Amino acid sequence: MRIVPIAALAVLTFASAPVSAQETPQQIAQSVLAGAGPGTRFGVVVMDDQGREVVSIDPEGRYIPASNTKLFTTAAAFWKLEGNERPDQASRTSVYLVRGRHKAADVVLYGRGDARLSSAPDCKVDCLSTLADAIAAKTKVVGDVIGDATMFPDERWSPGMSWNNIPTRSGTGIAALTLDDNEEVLTVAPTQGNSVIIANPGYFRAVNDIEVKPEIEEMAYASLDPKVNGQPAPPVTNRTSLEPVRMPGSKVLYLTGTLLEKSEPQKIRAGVDDPADRAAWKLAKMLAERGVKFQGKALSRYAQSNNAKEQAVEEASLLISEPVAETEPGPLEEDFRIINKDSQNLHAELLLRRLGRIEGTGSIADGQKVVTAMLTAAGLKPHQFSFSDGSGMSTYNRIAPRGAVTFLRWTQQQPWGAKFRETLPIGGVDGTLAGRFRGTALQGRIFAKTGTINATNALAGWFTAKSGRTYTFAAYANDVPAGVSANRLVDAMLVKIAESQ
Repeated sequence: MRIVPIAALAVLTFASAPVSAQETPQQIAQSVLAGAGPGTRFGVVVMDDQGREVVSIDPEGRYIPASNTKLFTTAAAFWKLEGNERPDQASRTSVYLVRGRHKAADVVLYGRGDARLSSAPDCKVDCLSTLADAIAAKTKVVGDVIGDATMFPDERWSPGMSWNNIPTRSGTGIAALTLDDNEEVLTVAPTQGNSVIIANPGYFRAVNDIEVKPEIEEMAYASLDPKVNGQPAPPVTNRTSLEPVRMPGSKVLYLTGTLLEKSEPQKIRAGVDDPADRAAWKLAKMLAERGVKFQGKALSRYAQSNNAKEQAVEEASLLISEPVAETEPGPLEEDFRIINKDSQNLHAELLLRRLGRIEGTGSIADGQKVVTAMLTAAGLKPHQFSFSDGSGMSTYNRIAPRGAVTFLRWTQQQPWGAKFRETLPIGGVDGTLAGRFRGTALQGRIFAKTGTINATNALAGWFTAKSGRTYTFAAYANDVPAGVSANRLVDAMLVKIAESQ
C-alpha cells in the first residue's frame, strides 16, 4: 500500500488560511510563533520598503545565526573585491619542480585558497589533471609529491565548531590547498541482508557497519500536531540514513547507519582532516597513471609557528620560481552562488581566509577584520554582531535581528547589491529553499539565506508581499527543543504577513 506523503499539504494549509483584516504583522508573528511552545527564543525584525519595522521581536537580542553567517562573508567579498578585474586569478593553484632530498626533483603542489580545484574525470575547468599532464610532460621521475598549504595559517577548524562535525562534509578541514571540496566520496549498495562498498577511492580504510533493512509498506502517522494548524504531522517510516564516523586524525572510516534493501547505490561523503595530504596523494596517483616513477612519497606541508622562518624561505623560493603549470579558476562570483544557494561551508571559510590575506596573513582573525570593517560601514553597532568563522558552523557567532536587517538594506544601496541578492536561494525554486514555500504566496517571491545547526534555525533576506512591496527581514530561532519545527513556523509567519500586506 502506497500512501502519499502529506507534509507538503501542511505547508499549503498554512499559506491559504484566512488572515483577519484586524491583525497587524506584529500580531501575526506573535500568534504563529507562539505555536513553538516554551523553550524556543525567537528574534525577528521585518521592515517595509520605507524603513518602518512592522515586526519587532527581541530585535537587539544576540542570536546564533548558523549559516546566515555566509551572508556577511560573501557580502564582504563583494565589498572588498568589487572593481578588481579578475579576483579569481589570485587563487590559482601551481605546481613546481624543486630540489629536494632525492636525486629527482620534488613536485610541489602549491595552493592559494581555490575552493574549486577538481580531480573529477569529467573536469573541464580548474582541473588537477592539467597540472599532472604538465609534470608528466616535463619529467618521468620525481622525488616527493608535496601538498603545500602554507599560504594561510594552519587553522583547519574554526573556534566554536562542534568536533562531531569533523568526519562529515560539513566540518571538513580548511586549508589553502583544497581538492574536491575536501571530501572523499564512497559508494555503498544493499545486498541480501547486508551492504557492500562498491566504490572506495582508497584514501580512507573503510569499515562497513551499515545495517540493511527491508522496506515497510505501512506508514504510521503521528497524532495531530497543534503547531501545524491541526494538520497531521509528517509520516513516520524507516529510511536510508548513512553517516561517516571517524576519530579526528584517523584514516579509518566507519560507515554506519541504515540502508533500505531496495534502495539504489548511495554515496557517503566524508570530510578530510589533512586536505594538503589528500591533494598530494591524488596528484601522485595521477602521475603514476601517466608513467611517472617516484623516489619518495606524498607529503603535506602547513604553516607552523615553530618553523616559520624555514617556511618563509621555502615559500619565497617557490614564488620567485617559474611554475611548471597553473590552474585557471572560474569567475569568483560563481562561487558566491555556490556558497549561498547550496550553503557550502568550506568555500565560505576559504573566502574568509582569502579576504584576510589581502591585508594580513590569511587567518580567521584577519578575515574577520574585513567583515567588521564592512559592518561598521553599514552602520551596525558593536553589540549587534560577533563572528568566529565564515560559514556559520561556529556556535560562538552572534547577530541581532535589527543589525541583520540594517546590513541587508545597506547592501542594496551598494553597486554590487543586486548581484549579491541574486546569490541567495529563492523560495520554492532553488538552493536550500527549493523545498520550502512551494505552492504559497511566496513561491518565487522570497530571496533568503537559511541556517541550521543544533537547536538553531535562521532565515534572512527579502520577500515581495501581495501588494508588490518589498520587505527586508531576519528571523532567528535559538534553543529550539526537539520535535519543534521552527522553520515551519517562520515560513508560516512570513507567508501570512506577505498575504496581509
